[in-house]
Amino acid sequence: MNIRLQTETLEEKYLSAFAARSSRSVGRRRPEEPCRVRTAFQRDRDRIIHSKAFRRLKHKTQVFIIPEGDHYRTRLTHTLEVAQIARTVARALRLNEDLTEAIALGHDLGHTPFGHAGESALNEIMPGGFKHNRQSLRVVEELEGGRGLNLTGEVLDGILKHTGPDRPATLEGQVVKIADRVAYINHDVDDAIRAGIIEVEDLPALCLEVLGREHRTRINNMVLDLIENSQGKPSVSMSAEMQEATDLLRQFLFQRVYIDSEAKREEGKARHVVQYLFKYWVAHPEKLPAEHRDRAAAVGTERAVCDYIAGMTDRYAIAQFKALFIPRSFAIPEGGG
Repeated sequence: MNIRLQTETLEEKYLSAFAARSSRSVGRRRPEEPCRVRTAFQRDRDRIIHSKAFRRLKHKTQVFIIPEGDHYRTRLTHTLEVAQIARTVARALRLNEDLTEAIALGHDLGHTPFGHAGESALNEIMPGGFKHNRQSLRVVEELEGGRGLNLTGEVLDGILKHTGPDRPATLEGQVVKIADRVAYINHDVDDAIRAGIIEVEDLPALCLEVLGREHRTRINNMVLDLIENSQGKPSVSMSAEMQEATDLLRQFLFQRVYIDSEAKREEGKARHVVQYLFKYWVAHPEKLPAEHRDRAAAVGTERAVCDYIAGMTDRYAIAQFKALFIPRSFAIPEGGG
């Protein structure tokens, strides 16, 4: 019994006319024998979940750098929230849930340590700049395991276009792009309230009126609006009223949380760590670990160093900085002057 073929048959019968179908995937860069159990998109999802890059997300900053509390979001919990929101929307619109989930789980694999502070620091110092969506694509196409994960073209497209001006080619990718914003806007409000940076009453009146006062209410209203406004359409979007309120809430976060707030008090130090590590290894590539020295010879020192740093967790980057730039303690004999 070929379970994959059964699943593909069910997709043909059940999914919306606008949904991507596993059996019609554009395929992989390196052809592979199909699995008897999993569809192409299911295999992509599993490869992402089992990757080292995915596991490292649990120790990467979302907004709060090295928070003392246990309940602030990390890059991993953000990713899981995006996947949950995106799957809810995909199921309601009868889109391909497996493709949606694969894109959602892989969209931030290339994010730097220290969140957007690390991304900004690398973007300033890396020739040609740095964007985490392009780095996520590098992770799954080239870096993970030394030759990438060989994912399908639909997943690669969704990962690359989850942010920025380009619209993903599939509706599943479009869902993830919006779910990413729904997730981070709402959980960043939640974390900022938890940290005492803002209060619910500080939110713009329009946002409270349209979106609601509670975290779960805001997400629910955004998701319901997205589903209702996208039913039977060849694209995915919110209504004009909901989009206005969502954009206003995002602007509020930039004004009150993302820029010059208590949440950002450590960002200058984080940028310092990232850029000092970059400069040091570019000047001393022989000090890189062996695998990264080999990559430097193949792709250039700056590219290899950038890839190495982008893949680090917050704590690993700090440990490397300490090892390279902070004098180690040493014992002083008693009575010494």
